[in-house]
Amino acid sequence: MTTTNASLPSDPSSAPGGRVLLIGASRGLGLALAQEWARDGRQVVATVRGSGRTPLHDLADTRAEEIEIETVDITEPAQIAALHDRLADRRFDLLFVNAGVTNRPDGTVAETATDEFNRVMVTNALGPLRVIEALQDLVEPGGTIGVMSSGQGSVAGNERGGHEVYRGSKAALNTFMRSYDARHRGEGRTLVLMAPGWVRTDLGGPNARLGMDESIPNVVTTLDALRGRPGLHYVDYLGRTVAW
Repeated sequence: MTTTNASLPSDPSSAPGGRVLLIGASRGLGLALAQEWARDGRQVVATVRGSGRTPLHDLADTRAEEIEIETVDITEPAQIAALHDRLADRRFDLLFVNAGVTNRPDGTVAETATDEFNRVMVTNALGPLRVIEALQDLVEPGGTIGVMSSGQGSVAGNERGGHEVYRGSKAALNTFMRSYDARHRGEGRTLVLMAPGWVRTDLGGPNARLGMDESIPNVVTTLDALRGRPGLHYVDYLGRTVAW
């Protein structure tokens, strides 16, 4: 499936898609997403992991009408439940889980310490599904639930190897989302696994192919274009289908 650019509504904050719950926005891609949505005038509840000040707080200082900051560590079920309780009377058009980590790219799975393997898998695969299961009732019946995946999560696309634990965590995330879709088929929500491209961030590194301004506006446009198209979509930032 290939999507086409969708025109943004004249008043995004009141139109479908105007209320966003963004999990993991303290820096990097999440921060850029918060900035992009706020620039469109959408109402964004964006989360950070700890109590310290982050670049998201600096952004919120300049976008107080659009950005509200919440706190959650997606590796802690009690914190996810507490976030749900705090937002229980709210409804969102889009829940997007961006939180994730990487590890050193060299080394095989067998060479990875068990604690490090668990850290990556829990944060990148288990945590996002716990968030979705816990917060799904906050999403409108015709809304969208999206997760930041990666082209490296494609098993079919793994021709070069490398980044084995990170690849495995994103492939697991994709599989878990496919299971979620199977259990919720027919409910009317759009489900998206987003591959943002190789972007120059702390996670992507300085040699990445894309700048933030090349990826993130297209991620937002693709999510908008998929709104109202129920089922699970594994796509890249330009709306192109990614092979499982």
